[in-house]
Amino acid sequence: MVKPHIKEDAKKPQVIKGIDKILDWLRRGETSATFFVVGEILESNPEILDKITGGGHEIAFHTMYHDRLDVLTKDDFVTELNRFSELTGGKSKGFRAPTFSLNQNTGWAIDILTEYNYLYDSSIVPAKTRLYGVPSADTKPYKISANKIERDDTNAKIVEFPLMVTRIWGKKMPVGGGFYLRFLPSRPIENAIKRYEDESKPATFYIHSWELTPEYMPRVPLPYSDSFITYHNLAKAMPKMDSLIRKFKFTSFEKYVKNYMN
Repeated sequence: MVKPHIKEDAKKPQVIKGIDKILDWLRRGETSATFFVVGEILESNPEILDKITGGGHEIAFHTMYHDRLDVLTKDDFVTELNRFSELTGGKSKGFRAPTFSLNQNTGWAIDILTEYNYLYDSSIVPAKTRLYGVPSADTKPYKISANKIERDDTNAKIVEFPLMVTRIWGKKMPVGGGFYLRFLPSRPIENAIKRYEDESKPATFYIHSWELTPEYMPRVPLPYSDSFITYHNLAKAMPKMDSLIRKFKFTSFEKYVKNYMN
């Protein structure tokens, strides 16, 4: 794969210009959210911390530079975790691995998160995709450990919130947001949420800021498959998400743990 050349001005995080729009949308929808933030964005734009937490939302760790766990060493991860803690005043208690890159080979991150008194992780997708997935993983929240990332470990301290999945045409696949929100019709996603509700488990859902504010998303040349995943139906993401938060009650991980797991 050829990495495209991007001009210096295009490297600037333009999508943060949409943060006020997103926060206002959440306010109008009376919805709390968890913002998994890449640390370098906080370094260059520290004001967004107060905007997020001041709006009643939670901030959580998404590494410093959005590197997959399999390209980081344990020391790298500890250094980034410490830096993120400095940037957020120790407010972060949750983690999501970029590209859902937590797996059997990178489970060591759970040990480190435990040492730093993190409460939860949400990096497991219980279905196999081209880029990620642990298809044998449980679909409801469970205690996760480095040696047992797919099922409950009663001795573990970190709670795993796996992404929502469902079966479509007999195949288990993710439907918890992102590209799947843009690609799939609304009905199978809504049906999956209702099924999770019937089974008394939370439907863990995600959306990227740039999907909600495509007007700030720069277009760069990418191989066809990557371009399709990145840009397909971008204009439909916000209307679909708006419909979902009107039909269903969403909250942040922090509030869910506090109100439903204690």
